[in-house]
Amino acid sequence: MQLPAKYCESIYQTKRRPTRTVMIGKVPVGSQHRIALQTMTTTDTRNVQMTVDQVKKCADAGADIVRITVQGKKEAEACMKIREQLFKDRYDVPLVADIHFQPAVAMMVAEAFEKIRINPGNFVDGRKSFEVINYDDPAEFAKERELIEETFTPLVLKCKELGRAVRIGTNHGSLSARILSYYGDTPRGMVESAFEFADVCRKHDYHNFVFSMKASNPLVMVSAYRLLSEEMYKKGWDYPLHLGVTEAGEGEDGRMKSAIGIGALLMDGLGDTIRVSLTEDPEYEIDPCKRLAGLGESSWGKGLGVPAFTETTRDTHVFKRRVGDLPQQQAGEDLDFRGALHRDGTVFCAVSLEDLKQPEFTYKRLGAKLAVGMPFKDIATADSIVMREIPSSSDKDGRRALRRLQEVTTHVIAPVEALAKDPLPGAVALVSLKKAVAGGVALPEGSTRWAIEVDGTETEEELGALKKLAPMVVLISTAPGVSRLHSSRRVFDAIKRHEITTPIIHAISFPKGTMRDEIVITTGSLVGGLLVDGLGDGAMIECPGEDMDFLRTTAFGLLQGSRMRNIKTEYVSCPSCGRTLFNLQEVTDQIRTRTGHLPGVAIAVMGCIVNGPGEMADADFGYVGGAPGKIDLYVGKEVVRRAIPMESACDQLIELIKEHGRWVEPPKVEEEEKQLVGAK
Repeated sequence: MQLPAKYCESIYQTKRRPTRTVMIGKVPVGSQHRIALQTMTTTDTRNVQMTVDQVKKCADAGADIVRITVQGKKEAEACMKIREQLFKDRYDVPLVADIHFQPAVAMMVAEAFEKIRINPGNFVDGRKSFEVINYDDPAEFAKERELIEETFTPLVLKCKELGRAVRIGTNHGSLSARILSYYGDTPRGMVESAFEFADVCRKHDYHNFVFSMKASNPLVMVSAYRLLSEEMYKKGWDYPLHLGVTEAGEGEDGRMKSAIGIGALLMDGLGDTIRVSLTEDPEYEIDPCKRLAGLGESSWGKGLGVPAFTETTRDTHVFKRRVGDLPQQQAGEDLDFRGALHRDGTVFCAVSLEDLKQPEFTYKRLGAKLAVGMPFKDIATADSIVMREIPSSSDKDGRRALRRLQEVTTHVIAPVEALAKDPLPGAVALVSLKKAVAGGVALPEGSTRWAIEVDGTETEEELGALKKLAPMVVLISTAPGVSRLHSSRRVFDAIKRHEITTPIIHAISFPKGTMRDEIVITTGSLVGGLLVDGLGDGAMIECPGEDMDFLRTTAFGLLQGSRMRNIKTEYVSCPSCGRTLFNLQEVTDQIRTRTGHLPGVAIAVMGCIVNGPGEMADADFGYVGGAPGKIDLYVGKEVVRRAIPMESACDQLIELIKEHGRWVEPPKVEEEEKQLVGAK
């Protein structure tokens, strides 16, 4: 296999990629400075006071840079007043103009704002970006590149004269027709599109610009940034990177998707300014930004990593998931182990002795359905559980609760030492790899399978021993002070060389009292940073005292955000801005309430179509603001119903889902489950 091309300073240690400094007003962006935090206003830009107030709120929350949408000349004129008022109020936070389709407007607003964001997909091609055009003639392709230079050069010269910055912000959903015709809807097309504009900047000796490669799919986003960085290494370029997962959504899902994409790149030393795009008020984006920046900067400062090794496992150009072999039934087993793991991604939950005192509640927190007190697996039920302590054989109730789980293939994994003292029939014996290799450990009475725990510090020889041990599953529980990302990469590389096909589960733990957002952000960054490369078959999150239901759903959210196992409807929703034609938070909540029970269905909720129908690239259906009070509905990238009154648009969206055979009725909540929820 060809070794991966260089896209970061080190694949076995977190080292920040060196970049030049780009000045955005007073804020320096680059590798010699801390990560700059960004957000974007959601107000109508023409409402000067409302926009000023929101910018101030964002700055007070910790935003270093604030972006404002600028659709036309009226908005550009308002921008002059916004800048003036903020200066009068003693706020000098740099402002960024978000420009689509309007080179003339960009020239106007450059007089007021410190930075201009242009979208290579529509800055020159305009609305033609949304058309299907086939550029078979290379001369025609080159001719339109000349048009880019002609259109973009005046803005470059103006920004150079005024000391303004530019973000060349490619978006996966809005590549131009000419780029799509040559490169397709790919990371390569995103990079080439950005480079066309960068070449114009460099031709005029203008270097005060940054790149971004945004997508709503974290896997596409990570791939595009890596390719961009790889190509810059080849060219000897050192421009900073603005990181973001666009249209991430809201709540925990939005934070998880952002952490997977942004965190994965930060742990590779990439990224100089970040924005977490949430369908929430913009000031709420700053806290996850701070957490991500803190995680990246801490890792860079510590130089987290492992001894150098030659990596042969990953191909950063082609996504390919390593899929471990699922358990097969063995002779003499009275329990069915085939459901102990899941083919699309496994979730384990940690269960304590205390949890077993209320078995029905525990079943519910594990995501099981209940019928006459008996658990049954559902779409989001934990596949198996891990117990660090087991109930004694004299604890009949505790043992009965576990047996009921085992009988529905939610299996019990427990330490070999505990099982040796007091066997639990059918339990999977958990032992550290080092102890197993040292020998003298036997399967306890009543157990037929091993689970092996590794901490990332094992030798090549020890990792190779997994083949002979033939466990049902391997848990990576990274040792304290060891880099999870880099040590796990080494583990996966070793097991590939030894042709080991055992499923690998990432087990991550947090100290008691860890905030939920911290759990989500850290898990997304560290474990998601491995899953985006297809390294891992599932996850388990532990945090003493934290609600098991939260930890389980967070693990499922990690798998869904990593494009593995879908257990709920996927929403691609934009964070709102001055272009938005309806209240995104209210409408997204309305749609989620009525469609949130459709696993495997992806719905895009867009306030406008500024970034093109390509924004629906990862969605099955789209709900898009077409005009004030009017909604356009999409199937994939194709608009199928136009100008629907907003009052009936949600109903028609559901009709559309039904027409395409993707609708199921919401599941009925059994009376027993209602009583449990009420008691809780």
